[in-house]
Amino acid sequence: MDSSGLPQAATRVRFAVVAFAVALAAVTYLDRACIAALAPDIMQDLALTKEQMSVVYSAFALAYAAFEIPTAWWADRRGTRRVLTRIVSWWSVFTMLTGAAWNWASLVVTRFLFGAGEAGAWPSAARTFSRWIPRSERGRVQGIFFAGAHLMGGLTPMIVAALLAWTTWRGVFVVFGLVGLVWAFAWYRWFRDEPSEHPAVNRAELEQILAGRESGGTHHAGWAYWKRLLGHSNTYALCLMYFPNSFGFYFCITWLPTYLREKHGLAALSQNLFAGLPLLLSVAGDLFGGAATDFATRRFGPRIGRAGVGMTAYVVAGAAMLLAAVTTQPWLAASLIGLAVGASMFTLGAAWSTCLDVGGNHAGVVSAAMNTSGQVGSILCPLLVTWLLGRFGDWNAALFMIGGVYLVGATAWAFVNPRRHIFD
Repeated sequence: MDSSGLPQAATRVRFAVVAFAVALAAVTYLDRACIAALAPDIMQDLALTKEQMSVVYSAFALAYAAFEIPTAWWADRRGTRRVLTRIVSWWSVFTMLTGAAWNWASLVVTRFLFGAGEAGAWPSAARTFSRWIPRSERGRVQGIFFAGAHLMGGLTPMIVAALLAWTTWRGVFVVFGLVGLVWAFAWYRWFRDEPSEHPAVNRAELEQILAGRESGGTHHAGWAYWKRLLGHSNTYALCLMYFPNSFGFYFCITWLPTYLREKHGLAALSQNLFAGLPLLLSVAGDLFGGAATDFATRRFGPRIGRAGVGMTAYVVAGAAMLLAAVTTQPWLAASLIGLAVGASMFTLGAAWSTCLDVGGNHAGVVSAAMNTSGQVGSILCPLLVTWLLGRFGDWNAALFMIGGVYLVGATAWAFVNPRRHIFD
């Protein structure tokens, strides 16, 4: 009640938290995706081969996978205000240091350390949502979060092209790193780990957030804890399901521009447009996928609302990628690749909401385990693409591989049970 005796209107501070998270997602992909657009200049300047550039791409993903679960566990224990500040500050510094690379080895080491710093960012965001967002809003919020990442990823090639008009590839990395440092400073000053600790949250909004929220729990590092996480059937299913998502997407932010140029001979303008298309279509997949999983969960229950939505989207993704491999029309092939990736991103709201559903107070660690599997896909994708290209001499071999992996992911969704909690 307010001073007049009327019910107090709920504040909307959680929406500002979502805005911060979306900005985080955007900066993540700005720094992660720019290297693909800059690859021709980097390879020419440092005299790198495709195989060496693939190792550079995979070095990031290897470090990301190695540090994902430990960082997320730290966020579950210590809170995401401090942990995300450290994460973004670290990766921003190494984004800028990428511009100082002088040979292949220095570039590999810098990108490895960049990946180590960025590890845990998205599970930390999931942890933030588990504390700040009511259960009924989580699918939509996850969709909006990923939409911010993919919109920026889609715009990155064009932003890079504009910046290259007045600076070198080295200067672009410096500019992008500074953006992350600004975010980290603002986040640490404004955010609080719990809604009850934020002075702008009133009682009405706090009640909305806490309704149905998981209670606090312990976060020990004993063997029983990790055995429970890594031995649960939902963990296996989530990891197998998520592997194709990052596997296919990493092709788009590494070798897609080169594929469009070498396979279809697209000019620079068309190449930049179609290189960004999968990420731009992913925005629609994120938003509609998040809304669809919330709607279907309310209407039909979590098994259909999460697993059913995810399985259907992966089937579409697999079919579109396989069709892209057999068509000879450049614009149609590029559009089908965009459709495939957009459909795979339709699963993200369901996937990450499932982590919140089954992880409870351990949502950061559960989502990190799932995302680590995705990063294994990110490690392997650039290496397998270049191997297949050398083995068969045809870029379409990679598309057949990605399409098949999407269909494996669709099968894995059948084994995900959103009703089974892993810890609680």
